[in-house]
This record gives sequence, C-alpha cells and structure tokens, in this order.
Amino acid sequence: MAEYEACILGLRLVVDMNIQELLVIGDSDLLVHQVLGEWATKNTKILSYLHYVQELVKMFTKIEFKHVPRIQNEFADALATLSSMINHPDKNFIDLIPIGIHKQPAYCAHVEEAFDRNLWFHDIKEYLEK
Repeated sequence: MAEYEACILGLRLVVDMNIQELLVIGDSDLLVHQVLGEWATKNTKILSYLHYVQELVKMFTKIEFKHVPRIQNEFADALATLSSMINHPDKNFIDLIPIGIHKQPAYCAHVEEAFDRNLWFHDIKEYLEK
C-alpha cells in the first residue's frame, strides 16, 4: 500500500503541473504489473488503490510504467516509504524534502556507546519495556 500511496501522490502532483507525458519508474514489481493489467489482485485494500491509479492514468496523453529491481533502486524505496507517512488533508501540494547526495559515505550506521555507557538503543528498549 505504501508503494501505491507514493505512486498516487506523485501522479497527482504531476497532473497538477499539467504534464501530459510521463515515464513512471518503480521498484514495486507488483504495482507496475497490476497497473499494466498483467497481474490481477483480489486484495480489497489494494484494489481501491489500483482503481485510483488507473483513473489518474487516464489524465495523461502518454504514460509508461517501467519496473526497476529494488536492489537497483534503494533511494526510490526510501522515498516511497517516506511519502506514505505524510499526512496531507486533500491538498495537492506538499513541501519538498531537500535531499543531498554526498560524494563520500557518511558512515551513519556506525554507532558507538553513548557517554552513559549504554548502547544507542538502551533508551528505546527501556521505553518499550515500560
């Protein structure tokens, strides 16, 4: 559903920009094949998303959906997850999220002990236990 929400948000924004031709590149094999009509779905939750995307597709003179394997598209997967978390009350405009690309790795996953001698997740674990 997160993939569909991201796709819908993107399509609505592009419709508002009066763009008539569009290439949609996605890493969700399921979404791309369902939108193209190659795969069916019986999931009622996904069906409503699929029908809405199909209605949006009719607003373009030319639109193409292309699948890119997720391993080659990690950045888009992260953006899709973020976009599904954004709450917007029937507005077609959402402030852009500035994203910078660095030439060197940030090594942000390397986390050491905090000054209190506890591991980085200690406070989270304690909160969940209480």
